[in-house]
Amino acid sequence: MVNKYYPNLASPITIKGVTFKNRIFGAPMSNPEMDPDCNMRKEEIAFHENRARGGLASVAIGLGIVDAVGRTHTKEVKLYDVMSLPSLKEAANAMHRHNCHAVMELAHGGKYANARGHGNAEDTAIGPNDEINPDGLPVRSMTEEDIYRVADCFAKGAKLVKDAGFDMVLIHGGHGWLLGQFSSPTMNHRTDRWGGSLENRMRFPLLVIEKVREAVGPNYPIEFRMSGAEYIEGGYTIEEGIEQAKMLDGKVDIIHVSAGIHEDMEVFTLTHPSMFVDHGCNVYLAAEIKKHVKTPVATLGGLNDPDMMEEIIASGKADIVELARQSICDPYFPEKAFSGNAADITRCCRCYTCFYNYLTNRTFCCAFNPVVGNELENKHAFPPTTPKKVIVVGGGPGGMEAAVTAANRGHTVTLYEKNDRLGGQLLSEQYIPFKQDMYRFVKVLEGRLKKAGVDVRLNTCITAEQAAAEHPDVIISAIGAKPIVPPIPGIDSEKVVGLEALHQETPALGQRVVILGGGLVGSECAIYLDGLGKDVTIVEMKDDWAADAYFMHKNAMIRAMRGSNIKIHVNTKAKAVTDAGLVCETSEGEVTFEADSILLAAGMKSDRETANSFYNAAPRVFETGDVIRPGRVVEAVTTGYYRALDI
Repeated sequence: MVNKYYPNLASPITIKGVTFKNRIFGAPMSNPEMDPDCNMRKEEIAFHENRARGGLASVAIGLGIVDAVGRTHTKEVKLYDVMSLPSLKEAANAMHRHNCHAVMELAHGGKYANARGHGNAEDTAIGPNDEINPDGLPVRSMTEEDIYRVADCFAKGAKLVKDAGFDMVLIHGGHGWLLGQFSSPTMNHRTDRWGGSLENRMRFPLLVIEKVREAVGPNYPIEFRMSGAEYIEGGYTIEEGIEQAKMLDGKVDIIHVSAGIHEDMEVFTLTHPSMFVDHGCNVYLAAEIKKHVKTPVATLGGLNDPDMMEEIIASGKADIVELARQSICDPYFPEKAFSGNAADITRCCRCYTCFYNYLTNRTFCCAFNPVVGNELENKHAFPPTTPKKVIVVGGGPGGMEAAVTAANRGHTVTLYEKNDRLGGQLLSEQYIPFKQDMYRFVKVLEGRLKKAGVDVRLNTCITAEQAAAEHPDVIISAIGAKPIVPPIPGIDSEKVVGLEALHQETPALGQRVVILGGGLVGSECAIYLDGLGKDVTIVEMKDDWAADAYFMHKNAMIRAMRGSNIKIHVNTKAKAVTDAGLVCETSEGEVTFEADSILLAAGMKSDRETANSFYNAAPRVFETGDVIRPGRVVEAVTTGYYRALDI
C-alpha cells in the first residue's frame, strides 16, 4: 500500500533479500560511553532502540573496531573480541522489536589510532606510510602481511556481527579512516601496488570487501561508506569519487556517499553540516555517483525535512536517505511524517550540542530533546500523579516544554506570557536564514501546547500575588533572563538597540552596525547582518570572540565569515556611546567605532528579583531555564521537561 503523504520515502526497498520498510536509514552513531570492557550497556542500547522505535528502517551503531591496533579512543565496540557478542545480540534484538534492521559499522582508525590513550600505546599506529600523525605519534607503514591481516580482521568482525543477529554491515571507507587513507591521494604516498594510481589505492578497500563477502556469504547485505569528495586541498573531487564508486559497483549492496575528512576541523562542519550551509549540501555527490552505478546509493548531510527527503528519492538523486542528528532530535519523525503529522516534527537545528556533549562529557544530548541520554529511565512509565492545578510563568522554550509535559501527565495547566508571542529569545531567530530550524521548534511547541490542552494567555504579565490568587498547586517559574546593559555613558541612546531589533523581517538597524558583545549570539548576529549587506563591527572585551561557542560551531562560523567584511576587535572595552558611535578602550588607546546602530549583545542575567517574588505563591514552586542561570536552549528545554515530571 502506498503512503499518501510520502509515497516514495515510505516505500520499501529490498537489498540482498532483506526488506527495509522505508527509505530512511539511521546513519552510524557511536557510543560516547560503555562499560569497562567496551560492551554496550543497557543505557546505550536504550538510546539506539529509541531511534528504532520511531520508524527508521534501520539503525547503524558506529565504530565497531575490527583490530586492537585500530582503536582511536576508549569507547568503541571491540569486534575483535568474541565477548562483545552478548551485548551486540541484545542490541540487535532491541532493534528487531520495532521491525527495524540492525546495522554495525566496521572501522579501523589507521594512522589516527592510539591518539586518545586507550591503553594500547605500545602498539604503534599503522597506515599507508611511515609518518608522524597530527597527535605527534609514530605511524608505521603497513606491510603486505599487515594489509592481509587487517583485511581478515574486517572479515572476522563482520562474521561476529552477523552471528550477533545484525542484518547488515557497513564498511567505513570514508572520512579519513584507514580504508579512506589508502584511497586518498593526499594520504597515500606509497609506490608499491597499494599506492599511486586509483586502481592501486582502491586495492586495499576492495580486498576488504572481498574478505567480508567471503565471511558473511552471498546473501548478506554489505554497505560501503565513502567520501564522494574529500573537500581538502589536494584531495580528490567528485570526478574521482565517481571512479571509486564504479569500482565498488556490484561488489557491495549499498554505496553510502558521504563527504570530507574528519581530521580537518573546517571540513568536519561539511561532513556533519553546520547551520551555515544548506540542508542536503552533500546530496549532489550521491546524485552524480548514482548516474554511473547500478548499486543502490544512499545520501546524507544535514537532512531534517521529510519533504526534501521525498524529493531526493522521487527525483532519483538517491535510493536511500540516511541521517543521525535528526534521529536524535526527534526519533519519531518517520512515524510522524508517514502518519500525516509532519507539523509535529522537531527539526534538528545543527547546533552541535550533541557532538559537543559526546566529545567532552561523553553523553548523548540534544538541545531540543530532553529524553536523549536518558532513554532507559524514560522507557518505563513515570509514577502516576494526582492531577494538579499548574501555572507556568513564561512562554520561552523551557516554559513551553514544561507546560506540555505537565499537561500530558494529566495536570490542568495555564501558561502566562507577558508578550504577544511565545518563544522567548528564540523569536530572534525567525528571520535569520541559518536559524530557521530553531524558530520552527517554537511553532512545534505551540502545536503541542494546543494539542495538550494548555490554556495559553498572551499579553499577560502575571504577578506573584495574582498567581497566588488562582490557588495553584504548583507554579513553574520560567521567566527567563534580562539583557546585561553595560553602565556606560550614552547607553540609553536611541541608536542602542537590543535583540528585539531582529524580531522583524527587515532589522531596525542602520547601515553601520557595531555589535557590543562578541560571544556566540553577537557573532551569529554579525554573520546574519553581514549577509544583509550591513557594515558590521564586533567589539568584545575578552581576548577571544565566540568563546562560549561549541568548538565545532566556532569552526563553522570561521568558515562562514571567510570572505565577509566583518571586523572583530577583541580585548576592547566599551567606554561610552556618542553621536559618532561607540567609544572603546583598546591596547593601542581610545578608539571610536562609527555606528548608525549599536546592537546590544553583552549577555544575559537572571531576573532574580521577579523569580524570588514567586517563592511562596503556591505550595510548590519550581524554576526552570534562564531564571536559574542563563544558558542554552538545551538547558531550558531539559529542565522544563524534568521539572514537570517532578510534579
